[in-house]
Amino acid sequence: MSGESGVDDANPLRDAQDRRLPRIAGPSGLVIFGVTGDLSRKKLMPAVYDLANRGLLPPGFSLVGFARRDWEHEDFAEVVREAVEEHARTPFRAEVWEQLAQGMRFVPGVFDDDEAFDRLRDTIEALDKERGTGGNFAFYLSVPPKFFPTVVQQLKKHGLSDAPEGSWRRAVVEKPFGHDLKSAQELNQVVYGVFRASQVFRIDHYLGKETVQNILALRFANTMFEPLWNRSYVDHVQITMAEDIGIGGRAGYYDGIGSARDVIQNHLLQLLALTAMEEPSSFDAKALLLEKLKVLRAVRLPEDLGRHTVRGQYTAGWQGGEKVPGYLDEDGIDPRSKTDTFAAIKLEIDNRRWAGVPFYLRTGKRLGRRVTEIAVVFQRAPYSPFNATDTQELGQNALVIRVQPDEGVTIRFGSKVPGTSMEIRDVTMDFAYGESFTESSPEAYERLILDVLLGDSNLFPRHQEVERSWEILDPVEEYWDTHGRPEPYVAGTWGPKAADEMLARDGRSWRRP
Repeated sequence: MSGESGVDDANPLRDAQDRRLPRIAGPSGLVIFGVTGDLSRKKLMPAVYDLANRGLLPPGFSLVGFARRDWEHEDFAEVVREAVEEHARTPFRAEVWEQLAQGMRFVPGVFDDDEAFDRLRDTIEALDKERGTGGNFAFYLSVPPKFFPTVVQQLKKHGLSDAPEGSWRRAVVEKPFGHDLKSAQELNQVVYGVFRASQVFRIDHYLGKETVQNILALRFANTMFEPLWNRSYVDHVQITMAEDIGIGGRAGYYDGIGSARDVIQNHLLQLLALTAMEEPSSFDAKALLLEKLKVLRAVRLPEDLGRHTVRGQYTAGWQGGEKVPGYLDEDGIDPRSKTDTFAAIKLEIDNRRWAGVPFYLRTGKRLGRRVTEIAVVFQRAPYSPFNATDTQELGQNALVIRVQPDEGVTIRFGSKVPGTSMEIRDVTMDFAYGESFTESSPEAYERLILDVLLGDSNLFPRHQEVERSWEILDPVEEYWDTHGRPEPYVAGTWGPKAADEMLARDGRSWRRP
């Protein structure tokens, strides 16, 4: 099988046109650094099991854990089994587990330990012989960004980043990729000093969600939406990612980073790019990157950042029937912290399609409910033959794409209320994934891990997108650093008053998801 070409050409009987056969990974293995962390336990290990359960992994697939634990291979397999039984999407099947567990290995050590990386190399070579992994391995860096350079250099030093002839090696990097433009560029230099651009996969799990991919289908596979998808019909766009939880045990990571760096820089700007981009010439990684980059490069910040950006910090309140502490009272948080747990910004896109249409992005913790959605809000009818009293309950038409938790699409429009008078009120038409398809959506990490093993980089942001996103956000962060403190908001509400005032000044209001 040729190096980076994927698996389709490995099977001469396989026809690319045949949709009945799923894409199945070829001989390969996955090495997870930081395998004892939350992400690995709750997402990565269950996703590997779910892929195996769906028959999408090769029989000899191998999973190697690397962490500072004094474990044997059997201890590691037991940890994976517990994670799978607790968090997997598909039912537990003993025969699938047995097959998978045979390929599990554990390498104890710290990241600057040369002996540990020698053991890792020996383990990989042994798996090639025992399991037939063909020298194909992906290295998943589920570690804090400060350890990226060490791990990547160690992979190079011990010959692990160099694939044997006819095989591949890939690096998977979790966000955040830097904390500003300068640090992102430095990290890129380190990673590209060891791996080629085509070997590096940056995970943004939002891009693995079915609904996010459905933005492309909704816009470009139908004729009814695209003609309206522009400044002539769209009044504004709101992109919201709200969480109802606090920071949990992430104080060490979160304090000093905040919600804008954690969510807006990657997830929300990626959603903006997919919502606003032009139609790509094809759905390969290069064509998608080209169009997304065009949009991101056309994004403009407002001149007055004081009026058109807002940051907040949650205070104690009631949520889900229980009393919850404020951000400054959370364990491990400096009581003088200025870290934002809510952020909202207004952006514009300087191109012919979107000139004058504001995009409002907001994210926050301890908000009213957990929801991620994109709302394309249309202009009001230019002339209304109805009396004002007839239409007092009529809002604006909107197309809302719900990314989570109830994946689907809602269209809101005005309809006559049954009766003798001409009264018009908002109604909605709903499409829900759960009702329209018998198959449940795979977890984002299932899709993304499979894509890494197949070498398909469509759903992974490239370094140009990451750096451009920091260019957009950095001036906002610099402004906030020198202008006051975040505005407090009570846990369980929808953020600080300043966020409502920001839209009210434009004659608009936030959607209540």
